[in-house]
Amino acid sequence: MLDIRQISADPGPIQQALRNRKDSFSLEAVLAAERELNVLRKSWEALREQRNRLAEEIGRKKKGGEDVSRQMEESRGVNAEIARMESDLRKREDDVRAQLLLLPNIPHESVPVGADERDNPEIHRHGVPRSFSFEALPHWEIGGKLGILDFDRAAILSGSRFSVLKGMGSRLERALSAYMLDRHTHPGRNRPSGKPYQEVSVPLLVRPEMMEGTGQFPKFREESFSVPDDGLFLIPTAEVPVTNLHRDTVIEEADLPLKYVSCTPCFRREAGAAGKDTRGLIRQHQFLKVELVWITRPETSYDDHEELTRDAEAILNDLGLPYRRIALCTGDLGFSSAKTYDLEVWMPAQKVYREISSCSNFEDFQARRAGIRYRPQESKKPRPVHTLNGSGLAVGRTIAAILENFQELDGSVTIPDVLVPYMGGIQRIPPPDS
Repeated sequence: MLDIRQISADPGPIQQALRNRKDSFSLEAVLAAERELNVLRKSWEALREQRNRLAEEIGRKKKGGEDVSRQMEESRGVNAEIARMESDLRKREDDVRAQLLLLPNIPHESVPVGADERDNPEIHRHGVPRSFSFEALPHWEIGGKLGILDFDRAAILSGSRFSVLKGMGSRLERALSAYMLDRHTHPGRNRPSGKPYQEVSVPLLVRPEMMEGTGQFPKFREESFSVPDDGLFLIPTAEVPVTNLHRDTVIEEADLPLKYVSCTPCFRREAGAAGKDTRGLIRQHQFLKVELVWITRPETSYDDHEELTRDAEAILNDLGLPYRRIALCTGDLGFSSAKTYDLEVWMPAQKVYREISSCSNFEDFQARRAGIRYRPQESKKPRPVHTLNGSGLAVGRTIAAILENFQELDGSVTIPDVLVPYMGGIQRIPPPDS
């Protein structure tokens, strides 16, 4: 959530930033609501001062044995007006907050201005796509032939955009999840100067205010699966419960950064994605993801953002998967993000790079919504933290990338070396008839 004081002080640059994001939201409505709120607040403060003066006068007159009936009557009227005005104040404050919740974050100055994904600059590439001596198959065909992926059974169980992993497919999912968690939490596998992540296991159902805290609500409410009888929502990402672990708290600066990793199923309607990447494991209603979350100081958050992104890239490097990093332009930036890098893995059957991780710095946007602050060592006044997160990685998309990049002519799939210990020593997934 943006700071209304910043908007009121200099709305021009913020309005331009919204235009750069291709967002048509006008600031005039929220500014008008804030002006009305300030007028009402001044009247309320004046009444409180009047009440205090009356209280002093009544006390003084009582000590002198004077009649205070007129002052008492006036005081009752002032108190009644204050109560009425406080109710109006709460409604107007809620109105201002409701409008602020609809405003997206302001892009960082380093974010390139652009209209859509076609304007996203490539930062770097790693790895060389493999040259095949045969026609590379898409992962859904490979998985079907190996008997490890079953979309037809999943459709009978739950409808379209669900999957069933069987045998070696299920084991590969488990191996990837365990490997990623170990990679991020084991001190010896992090950079010497890096602080390892703390693993957390969190609820998959959350209250709506948790979704509001990280920016999913109110704008993307229709994208969520809900449990109406209980007023709960299935999480679209572990970012929601993990970030909200510190909701309405003040963290000591010495404890920052806080770094969490969590592996959870994620649930998304993907209502606006009809016809886009709907085959296979790329865009599912339910999928497994390892999520990285940082809660950090504003002064270091952009260095931390680079480190978080490198942590996600480390998984791709270890697996031997070719990928590239791109920077999202203003027109393609997510609602809550101030800056985002996407990591895209090479998919040889389609001869394109597909997103496998999105690493974002939200600055204090989520912190203001969720009330997450820290106390600087040189000051007693708490300040909003900066929050970051990224996929480290999306497990289903990683399976898809492994199947396509490591497929062999005989129909088998080679297991990346770092996963072999997690697969019980298995080095390849052979065809059923071999």
